[in-house]
Amino acid sequence: MSEKNVPANGAGQNKEAKKEKPKHCFLYPVARFIAFLVFHTVCPVKYHHRERVNRKPPYIMISNHFSYWDPLINGSIVHPDITFLGKKELTSSPFMKFIFDHLHMIPIDRHNMDMAAVRACMAALKNGEILGIYPEGTRHHSGIMEEMEDGVALIALRGNVPIVPMLIPGKLKAFRINHVYIGEDIQTEDLRAQGINKETCARLMDRIRAAYDVLKKEAGIPV
Repeated sequence: MSEKNVPANGAGQNKEAKKEKPKHCFLYPVARFIAFLVFHTVCPVKYHHRERVNRKPPYIMISNHFSYWDPLINGSIVHPDITFLGKKELTSSPFMKFIFDHLHMIPIDRHNMDMAAVRACMAALKNGEILGIYPEGTRHHSGIMEEMEDGVALIALRGNVPIVPMLIPGKLKAFRINHVYIGEDIQTEDLRAQGINKETCARLMDRIRAAYDVLKKEAGIPV
């Protein structure tokens, strides 16, 4: 993903990026209700430092990715609703496209330069939304944030917003407390002031790795 081709703060958005996102139908509150039930009964979730997401958007929430439950784990404690960046394969059928459109997912082609998705991310942040991104790009069953795509750094710098990291130590387990850890803000303003380029993106990625080292230590995961 090249930083030279992305307009700052959503400028130069095409018609697709400017198009108003679908209004929530019953799907979003149903998803929240299911998450509430599951995370308070069968698979109870304890969020550490949840006060760190009690902040005014826009900001980017990032997380490692173990399972399809992760968006519900990430999104169930934030308000307003979160808009996720997700692989376009999830919208391959009209039915699934309807579902994910109404869950406010931005589809992205992970294998090509998807400028429409980047512009949609810029528009979401400009509109004061919370943007959810999985920097690993796909579900990983071993290792946490060891391999990341640098697109999140570019989007954060262009959007001029902080990043809030969340660590999910593993897959949800039934009838036991599942711990989830939220890190301190990863600031971007000082790097943005130095220019948006490969060097500042690389330095922001280093900050993300350092933030996850702190969260891993808190979770008792070897760094």
